[in-house]
Order: sequence, then C-alpha cells, then structure tokens
Amino acid sequence: MADPSDYELLEAWRNEDESAGRELFSRYFDAVYRFFRNKVDDAAEDLTQQTFMGLVQSRDRFRGDASFRTYLFMIARKRLYSHLRKRDRRGDAVEFGSMSVADLGLVSPSRAVAVRQEQQLLLQALRRLPIDMQLALELFYWEELTVTEISAVLETPVGTVKSRLQRARARLDGVIAELSESEDLLRSTMDNFEVWARDLQARLVPPK
Repeated sequence: MADPSDYELLEAWRNEDESAGRELFSRYFDAVYRFFRNKVDDAAEDLTQQTFMGLVQSRDRFRGDASFRTYLFMIARKRLYSHLRKRDRRGDAVEFGSMSVADLGLVSPSRAVAVRQEQQLLLQALRRLPIDMQLALELFYWEELTVTEISAVLETPVGTVKSRLQRARARLDGVIAELSESEDLLRSTMDNFEVWARDLQARLVPPK
C-alpha cells in the first residue's frame, strides 16, 4: 500500500488526526532545519519548531496552489526574515537583497559540520552572499526546488529568480576565489562544487 501523499496527510491533519501531523513533521524536519542552519545556527531548532507551528496555525488556508514543500518553505522564509529583523538593531531596515548573514554578524556552523576545507569554504562563501541570493542557491542545490518553486518561496517573479540564480552563482564563485587560501583548494572546490554541495546537504541536519 502506497504511503499517503502530503496532501492526504494534511487533509487528515485538518480532520484532527495528530499522527498525520507527526508524519508531515518527520518528512520535512531535516529540510526545514537545514534551511535555517547555515544562516542562524544558534536558532535553527527553535525556528524549525516555529515553522511547523506556523503550518499548524495556517493549515486551513493552504489550498494546494503550490506544493506542500513549497508552502512550508514560504513559511520558513517569513520566519527567518522576522527573526533577522528582530535580532538586528536596524529592524525593518535590514535589506535582504544586499545584506548577508555575515554582515549581520551571525554565528557560522562551518566548524561544526564541515570536515573538509572545501566544505568550510563553500559554507563561508554562501554566508557572504546577500541573503536573497543565499536562499535561492541553497533551495536550488540542497532542496532541488525548481525555479518556479523558488519563485513561490521568495514571492519573486520566475524571470527574476532565473537571473538571480545566475548572478548568485557567479558571485559565489568570486567569493570562493577571494576566501581560498591556496590555488589547490580553489581548484578542488570549484571542480567538485556539486559533490561538496550534496555532501553538505546531509551534514547540516542533526544526527539521528
């Protein structure tokens, strides 16, 4: 018998089946936790819980216009932005299109999760991109969202997301080159970029 779909679980949850809610949490905890980990490492667990609480509060407003996963990341992004505004003295003046989490002085998880220099370099470089660019790249490489799905999460037109991904990857390559301590490290990181990205996908979640 096939496992129930996200939609079926959500509908059961709406009908007060708490086990369905727990199943959705189990399916998506790692992805949501990873979403926060390389941005707000010290608050990742709390924000993950807040995201699922937000889903509970808004579950009856979800009509299936987007995939369940996309909707969940939409909630996560809003929680992230709210959290960053609250903890920074600039508040509503925080510019997600130009400021990075490094600019905001947030704690990096690179030493805790990255065992290779290439991994540490990639995490550090991502954290130096404007937050909107970092989100787009991480959703694309780690969560394998489509451009259309990323557009929904960021509430940005598809064409803008396409150009943002191109600019973000070019800018990331430039930051990696700036931060690299040697030509060998730079070459290894760039030549095996997708390998390091996939490996980090698993390392950014808590051990089972």
